[in-house]
Amino acid sequence: MLMRQVYLALAIAALSEAVPAPIKHVLHEKRERHGLDWVKGDRVESDAVLPVRIGLTQNNLDRGYELLMDVSHPSSAKYGKYWTAEEVHDLFAPSAEAVDAVREWLHEAGIDRSRVVHSDNKGWLAFDAYAHEAESLFMTEFYEHNHMSSDSTKIGCDKYHLPEHLRDHVDYVTPGVKLTPVLKKHKKAKRASHLTKVKTNAEAASYAGNDVSLSAKAKSLSSDLQLCGYNMTPTCIKALYSIPDATKSSKSNSLGLYEQGDYFAKSDLDLFYKEYAPWVPQGTYPIPALIDGANFSVPAYSSLNSGESDIDIDLAYSLIYPQTITLYQVDDQLYEPEEVATTNLFNTFLDALDGSYCTYSAYGETGNDPDIDPVYPDTRAGGYKGKLQCGVYKPTNVISASYGQAEADLPINYTKRQCNEFMKLGLQGHSILFASGDYGVASFAGDGSANGCLGPDQKIFNPQYPSNCPYVTSVGGTMIYEDQTVEDPESVMHANLGGTAANFSSAGGFSNYFPQPDYQKTAVEKYFKKADLSYPYYSEFEVNVNTTNGLYNRIGRAYPDVAANGARFRAYTDGYDYHYYGSSLASPLFASVLNLINEERIAAGKGPVGFVNPVLYAHPEVLNDITNGTNAGCDTNGFAAISGWDPATGLGTPNYPKMKKLFLSLP
Repeated sequence: MLMRQVYLALAIAALSEAVPAPIKHVLHEKRERHGLDWVKGDRVESDAVLPVRIGLTQNNLDRGYELLMDVSHPSSAKYGKYWTAEEVHDLFAPSAEAVDAVREWLHEAGIDRSRVVHSDNKGWLAFDAYAHEAESLFMTEFYEHNHMSSDSTKIGCDKYHLPEHLRDHVDYVTPGVKLTPVLKKHKKAKRASHLTKVKTNAEAASYAGNDVSLSAKAKSLSSDLQLCGYNMTPTCIKALYSIPDATKSSKSNSLGLYEQGDYFAKSDLDLFYKEYAPWVPQGTYPIPALIDGANFSVPAYSSLNSGESDIDIDLAYSLIYPQTITLYQVDDQLYEPEEVATTNLFNTFLDALDGSYCTYSAYGETGNDPDIDPVYPDTRAGGYKGKLQCGVYKPTNVISASYGQAEADLPINYTKRQCNEFMKLGLQGHSILFASGDYGVASFAGDGSANGCLGPDQKIFNPQYPSNCPYVTSVGGTMIYEDQTVEDPESVMHANLGGTAANFSSAGGFSNYFPQPDYQKTAVEKYFKKADLSYPYYSEFEVNVNTTNGLYNRIGRAYPDVAANGARFRAYTDGYDYHYYGSSLASPLFASVLNLINEERIAAGKGPVGFVNPVLYAHPEVLNDITNGTNAGCDTNGFAAISGWDPATGLGTPNYPKMKKLFLSLP
């Protein structure tokens, strides 16, 4: 009886105080289904400590395209008036009102202000909380989830709630519907943009001698251009695209090359310079920008030297020297070998360029995704023990990456968040280029199906990422045939290299994730009218490939944007001279052209060319239109190269004099 009276007295005393109006909570996220590999287990003990993160929704993301066009479209009065990193950061950061509102709610809910850490970029709020506190805060229950085939355990809930007045301020809470990981779950998936090499022993000897029957047209050329149909060299490339010898070298204009899962060998570079680019001095190597424990180079015999880094550096230095190359080598040697046959997903790279990217939240993704991305410190023996590097490198004016994978392999919100970051880099005046891929309208064999296509019948075209992002420049591959010269028109890169590369062709198509940007709509519309395609299509995003009757998305972002030669390039790997094929060659080639043009603009007192797509779509006449060949795949001929833009070679290949004249005429 006494205890009951005490409780009653306390209740009366509590009611005598001013009672705030109850806060209405609403469902913020709900799990539709559990992952197949994870089994829901016991409820988390109430006194367990959970690391809680509240990702704050960024402002102005819907204005990104408009703002990028302001500084990138040739008809804009603001062309070339790029934003600083700080201005971009401030524009997209969550509002002070949003931060204060969430902080106030946490404080009123019992999370003292001193416990809450606010990230420097204002992107998230973090604090540790007992499980019972977090459950009360988010009106949920947290459970352990155990992996079916390992000892890994994750923590999460089936749904959680937020105050209604805060729902627009909060993008994502973890732990939550997305399980908080304990260990990285590695995904093995061969990357779709990669080089293929062909041994050249007897073949090369024959080409070097007199066994090749040269056409009269080839014989009329200088000796160093007679065999370009068999051996593509820097001299051939310069003649093909009228690229002059480089003479200028501004310290502010280094060309950026992204690499992961592959290292270059110094001896291979020197062999290449000696044989194919003697104007580049021996010992010319890139400036290291090593990210999260990455190494700089390896001996030529190393299994980590598979040719990608060698070929990118070879090609770029042979075109831009005495300009420099900055090598963005990503991740330690434990993660990198795991990525040799996979696609890097760019998060740790973007972290290193923009510290805010490490932590900000967009589209339900906050920071890195440990299900996909490397986790640092890497506690394994030999792993990188430092913290994730955030904002440690200033991005170069032009960056080329010869990496990519099937769009369908990645969560759509993950790709949106990264694409958003490429938009921010464009706002700051950076040109970001990606190889479009090498399997035509398909992905590589085994990606999604035996033939790399989508749908139950393996016939639906399989678009590629990051080429599907409207804020990057996607570069397809071209070639000249053996009986042609550098004075002949190029065709779509398409070769039978045997095995899984029997249909090795420039990739292109239409995204299932991203819509067509305005800058390319007219060109794509003209293509559809001219091409008169007979393939059935659909017009929707995130299509159900199991039920649709179409083969491609008529309204998706179209790629590639441009193209460049990607066949029979000679280069050394482990001391052996190979022929290389791939759009992996085309991307650094086109990037080198942009870097050369930037040198001319800098010399004229102007800024870099930045995001070039709007200019090139408005002025396709500065490119060499490709009108022959197809990018076959999925048991079809794919898309044909025709007059104007097409999904095999984009707008065409570089015409350096015309491109230089155009870009120098712009502010």
